[in-house]
Amino acid sequence: MTDDTDPGLGLSNLLRPEVLADPYPFYRRLRSHDPVHWDDEFWVLTRYAEVMAALHDPRLSKARMGWDVSDLPDRERQVLTPLFRSLSRWMGFLDPPDHTRPRGLVNKAFTPRMVEGLRAHTQQIVDGVLDAAREAGSMDVIRDLAAPLPVIVIAEMLGLPAEDRERLKRWSDDLAAFVGRFDYPAERLPQLARSLLDLTAYLRGVAAERRGRPGNDLISRLLAAEEKGDVLDEDELIANCVLLLFAGHETTTDLIGNGLAALLRHPEQLEKLRVDPSLIGSAVEELLRYDCPVQLTVRAAREEVELGGKRVSAGQTVTLMLGAANRDPAQFPEPDRLEITRRENQHVAFGHGIHFCLGAALARLEGQIAIGTVLRRLPAIRLAADTLEWRPSHALRGLRSLPVAFQASGL
Repeated sequence: MTDDTDPGLGLSNLLRPEVLADPYPFYRRLRSHDPVHWDDEFWVLTRYAEVMAALHDPRLSKARMGWDVSDLPDRERQVLTPLFRSLSRWMGFLDPPDHTRPRGLVNKAFTPRMVEGLRAHTQQIVDGVLDAAREAGSMDVIRDLAAPLPVIVIAEMLGLPAEDRERLKRWSDDLAAFVGRFDYPAERLPQLARSLLDLTAYLRGVAAERRGRPGNDLISRLLAAEEKGDVLDEDELIANCVLLLFAGHETTTDLIGNGLAALLRHPEQLEKLRVDPSLIGSAVEELLRYDCPVQLTVRAAREEVELGGKRVSAGQTVTLMLGAANRDPAQFPEPDRLEITRRENQHVAFGHGIHFCLGAALARLEGQIAIGTVLRRLPAIRLAADTLEWRPSHALRGLRSLPVAFQASGL
């Protein structure tokens, strides 16, 4: 372990306003100065090679070792115990063989055919939003499109009523604020606890109803899914429905918002895509690389591991900076340049290996339709704010709002 911990390179800097606005110069400095960096309590990887190696290394556990709340004050322990119990059942926080069974069962219900079947309806939702904006000549892309679209889609996939979307979004936002930060404020824990309890109770009620009257929705499919005679027990089902709800919309909101913001700040790339809409597939991949919604993921060493010439001891935490890896010049020529026709774009925005994002196909579909339709139907779109405000998070990168203006006649 290195002894020279530089506070100027610590991940606590990620919440500084200038770093929130643009974390990539900070990543570049960290990657060039100390690419395998000891940050007082955990290791930080910023080069593509080490991040990719760590994503595939079975010695690095995705299960959250160290979720021990025994030393915390009573109030915090009472809140965090049920939360960690729920999170520990998310397939994203499990290793094989525990990970293999729920992932296989969810894969059976979350098929490419099911995702592709959402294309026409997703297009209809986006067109409806833009129809509503016709007379205004302006909109907040986050509030009006990027936030509601994924909630509508994932709620409909789960078979949840339209009138429940607002509270589903609220519960999920509270969970995202906790998952996305290293230093979640203790005074907000009671609200987090209420949201988790309310969401869990709500989903248990839905599951009970579907057992008696199954439909053609994802919860019904999960209840019916079998793999060698095995099924998800109730706690696994509820925990992974929470995961699908949370992951199914938070990061897609950020893909749409971050992606459109990047294009609006690079008008030559926006115009290139507008002229040739067939580039939308490669454009979304480049937008994912350029400013990815999930900036980091975490592993714990099961045993001693060497990474980039540094010795990681058993039990130590390793933070994989996906956003930094996606800007590594050793992997991506001119990494700070947005180029929607970039070739060989093997980004890690969705992770890699056995924990590759289960909802990647759905996120891509929604991102392509939302961004492509905005550019097609709002040809005079422009930013309507000099500065943009980003949500304070270490792990999740997204805008609070994205105000734009356009000519109503362009619709």
